[in-house]
Amino acid sequence: MEMASISSSPRTVEEIYKDYGGRRTGIVRALTYDVDEFYGLCDPEKENLCLYGHPNETWEVTLPAEEVPPELPEPALGINFARDGMNRKDWLSLVAVHSDCWLLSVAFYLGARLNRNERLFPFFWLNRKRLFSLINEHPTVFEVVTERKPVKEKLIADSGSKSRISTKRSSDGQVKVIPKTTDEIYEEEEDEHSETLCGSCGGNYNADEFWIGCDICERWFHGKCVKITPAKAESIKQYKCPSCSTKRSRQ
Repeated sequence: MEMASISSSPRTVEEIYKDYGGRRTGIVRALTYDVDEFYGLCDPEKENLCLYGHPNETWEVTLPAEEVPPELPEPALGINFARDGMNRKDWLSLVAVHSDCWLLSVAFYLGARLNRNERLFPFFWLNRKRLFSLINEHPTVFEVVTERKPVKEKLIADSGSKSRISTKRSSDGQVKVIPKTTDEIYEEEEDEHSETLCGSCGGNYNADEFWIGCDICERWFHGKCVKITPAKAESIKQYKCPSCSTKRSRQ
């Protein structure tokens, strides 16, 4: 099934964000512009049906994937059964909420498998934070369906080129909207940790170098200063810096 596969496996934050945007666009279209067609396809007399959004901005109502476990997280099962037992607007809102949950689960499933070469040390979680920041720039499907937020014709212009928006007021009093690129967001978040110092040599944090954090004192160290390589760090469940290891031995 198309919905259970990834045409070109997303490997970066921007690729996962684009995948999310395509799927979201398809679902929004099903629940707004194509709502009559979608409503008709969700016949309660049929088997368990799911609403899928595809990366190419299309949608599909069909049976769930047969493989167990599926390649990707599955959307809510049996959305058609409640159709005739609820107010139409309430039912669509319910499908929208479950669709939001599915979209996030797919995005973060892919985000959990980001290529290790893309990770930042020691703050590799910034990739997932950046992914959520990009996603959070758009209203949820639920907000669109319940008309709390307007529908945007095009969600993703280009692999993250439209990420955050800042505003500045000009001399004539008009507010100018200035979009920030994902690279600018990355630099801002990296600046948050620019004052982090190595607990061994006292050197400043550098994203190009491997760092490791002590799980006891929570200080960070250059891998080279404590003789820990990225490969060796993968097999360490709880890292103790030399200082904490010495203290524990004395105790």
